[in-house]
Amino acid sequence: MTDPKAIQPSELDQLPDRDPEETAEWQASLDAVTKAAGPHRAAYLMRRTLERAEGAGLALPKLLETDYVNSIPTADEPAVDGDEDLEQRITAWNRWNAAAMVTRGSKHGVGGHIATFASAAWLYETGFNHFFKGKEGDGSGDQLYVQGHASPGIYARAFLDGRLTEDHLDNFRRESGGNGLPSYPHPRRLPWLWEFPTVSMGLGPISAIYQARFNRYLTNRGIKDLTNSHVWAFLGDGEMDEPESTTALTLASREGLDNLTFVINCNLQRLDGPVRANFKIVQELEAQFRGAGWNVVKSLWGTAWDELFQLDTNGALVRRLREVPDAQVQTYQTRDAAYIREDFFGKDPELAAMAKLLSDDKILECFHYSRGGHEARKVYAAYKAALAHKGAPTVILAQTVKGHTLGTGFASKNANHQMKKLSVDEFKDMRDLLGLPIRDSDFTDGVVPYGHPGADSPEVRYLQERRAALGGPAPARRVHPVAPLPAPAEKAFASFDKGSGSQSVATTMAFVRLVKDLVRDKETGKRWVPIVPDEARTFGMESLFPSLGIYSPKGQTYEPVDRDQLMYYKEAENGQILNEGITEAGSMADFIAASTSYATHGETMIPFYIFYSMFGWQRTADQMWQLGDQLGRGFLVGATAGRTTLTGEGLQHADGHSPAIAATNPAALTYDPAFAYEVAAIVKDGLRRMYGEAAPGEDPDVFYYLTVYNEPMPQPAKPSAAGVDEGIVKGLYRFNTAETAGLTPAANAPRIQLLGSGTAIHWALKAQRLLSEEWGVAADVWSATSWTELRRDAMDADAALLRGEERVPYVRRALQGAEGPVLAVSDYMRQVPDQIAQWVEQDYSSLGADGFGLSDTRDAARRHFGVDAESIVVAALAQLARRGEVKAAAVKEARERYGL
Repeated sequence: MTDPKAIQPSELDQLPDRDPEETAEWQASLDAVTKAAGPHRAAYLMRRTLERAEGAGLALPKLLETDYVNSIPTADEPAVDGDEDLEQRITAWNRWNAAAMVTRGSKHGVGGHIATFASAAWLYETGFNHFFKGKEGDGSGDQLYVQGHASPGIYARAFLDGRLTEDHLDNFRRESGGNGLPSYPHPRRLPWLWEFPTVSMGLGPISAIYQARFNRYLTNRGIKDLTNSHVWAFLGDGEMDEPESTTALTLASREGLDNLTFVINCNLQRLDGPVRANFKIVQELEAQFRGAGWNVVKSLWGTAWDELFQLDTNGALVRRLREVPDAQVQTYQTRDAAYIREDFFGKDPELAAMAKLLSDDKILECFHYSRGGHEARKVYAAYKAALAHKGAPTVILAQTVKGHTLGTGFASKNANHQMKKLSVDEFKDMRDLLGLPIRDSDFTDGVVPYGHPGADSPEVRYLQERRAALGGPAPARRVHPVAPLPAPAEKAFASFDKGSGSQSVATTMAFVRLVKDLVRDKETGKRWVPIVPDEARTFGMESLFPSLGIYSPKGQTYEPVDRDQLMYYKEAENGQILNEGITEAGSMADFIAASTSYATHGETMIPFYIFYSMFGWQRTADQMWQLGDQLGRGFLVGATAGRTTLTGEGLQHADGHSPAIAATNPAALTYDPAFAYEVAAIVKDGLRRMYGEAAPGEDPDVFYYLTVYNEPMPQPAKPSAAGVDEGIVKGLYRFNTAETAGLTPAANAPRIQLLGSGTAIHWALKAQRLLSEEWGVAADVWSATSWTELRRDAMDADAALLRGEERVPYVRRALQGAEGPVLAVSDYMRQVPDQIAQWVEQDYSSLGADGFGLSDTRDAARRHFGVDAESIVVAALAQLARRGEVKAAAVKEARERYGL
């Protein structure tokens, strides 16, 4: 028989074993089966036994769940390495000032959230005091994804350590007058403090995972050693309902991202009520994360519960905790001891007997206040366990009370997320609870005062000493002084200027060819980060596989099926390509991490993310806003672009609107280039602006969106006329005139200006010939590389005019003197070219592919939408007929001739 003393209890076992000898016999039986029949037989018997127990109705936790108790028993908690009394006082000041800031702001009607930080205060304070590494030490420090609604608490701490003033706090959510604080973490609005915008819920979790992954990518590629950086993501339990919150969990475990910790504040409440009213969100999350391969640490109950667990010799308490739904737990936090005795303990005779041994005060302490997330020692133990765990990421499920310390009017109330202030009496009660030296007389005219112990107080000195030991203030964003990247060799771009001759080349292929040349650049080639969502072969990028390698932390542990081919599938630990599989959200999270590496790590990277244009902005536009918020830089490339270019694919693939969505993002520079040399010119200018020497007044914190097409066409040489390069970047230049196109219009021929973008310029060029040869109309063709940039320049000119400055929009200057009306056409909805209509002095009309896409040939699709060359001819004649420059009968004749 096995000696019971030799059996080591599981760290998860908080229930005393009433028969250790019997337990040892069961364990010894399992050991014997494993030794005699092997581990597979032992596992088989265990599975069958658990199935039998479940079928018999035994109340066992599911395989992916543990009991509703702490993972780390009190006896196993490490001592906190610091002054717990001082930390308690620091946290009290921060609680007070966070609530005061929001309450004072409520008189201006700007709102704010109090209850979230009140529940999570110790989750942050313990980290700031002991774990979160700053950026002034070695490496890059830690990356902190702060829960958006907890921002008042972070501001309160920055006030305590001298980084913010009372004036800042009084301008919380009022930014327009200067010294304002944004409502939530926002790098673009407060770039010295916030690194990561998180309040669009669900984006923080996925971004944190891919940030941790990108840290490993930089390390494995030899760009920067980030083995000492840790990513902490603070999340709400309600936030975990967002699909982005959990979509990449298996990536984190698959790649062993033990440099990542999720801290989920399980206060059991979302914005309107309980997260899982009839269920248990902690148990659900535990199963979800364990199933995804994460290490799970639960910190649910405070030390006041220890006495109850010691009295629970037969497991009745653990069973009851497992069965009570979250909404009832929330109710217990607002009820008196008699109610809890009856409803919680009274359901089981053994629990009823236990309750007789407990005072009312003890019951209220346990059910009203005592939670694992409210005790520094328990949070400290959880964080230590997370950092000690190797080989997998960790999630800490910390149970708290939403509105903790704010009084009975806040704690656990369904409406507390929308409650923006406390009364003076409630503040006085809070002051007494927290033990703060604030006098009644400090409440001048009913205004709650801010509290500060003094710049030289023990609290502030301790706070600053702890931060100094950990590498400086946190959170903090630092843009390291790095030299601009040298421009790549000119030949990489100039090779496109001569055109492709008789060879047909799609602009997607032109872009890929350009990238192939740029990644070979000795100075900057290693800085490129190609990101593809499992469509590299669609975009002609498979040739990059063997030369750059696909990043994998495991390298290549197999022989690829196409190893004998030139362009075989090559994975490598130092691979450069991030091939993410079918996940646009994951690819965008990759792009955000790479595009902000210049600030996060002081390492400038040049990401380009190429995707089906239909599945980029439409699917992940929220992340593209996050990218702009985070001041990311790089190239988004919408390939297979346009509504009519994908033969046979149908409406789900037919993008007729991505430039319209992109135009709403102030940080996105949106281009729809027609020719290969335009692609090269735009990329060249983007590299200069974002990574080289930006011109005065230019914001380098932008990103480029280029649409490129899969339709092979002969690529012309770049026109030699002056101003072409400027026009490509600004958004419009004249590609040719009727005369330079080799046409011979009559001296008095009617004339029209055809503006085309992207693939539509080829239809305009065909229409130019038809108009001349069949209708005697001279047409000049213009390439509109960016409708959006033209519009923004014109809007800037309007704004300048209001300031008394005279400025003519570029689009008006470019078209100045151009004869006849203007007809604009693109492969997108008319809203895209119509962006510039009000600033064009000539008569203006447009054609576009509005409506749903359809499956057919390119020619048939274009005829369907009325954007093909013949449709352009009819529209041009109609425009000229309205001006009396051609006969009205010509329009009808053209419709009949072309079968429209």
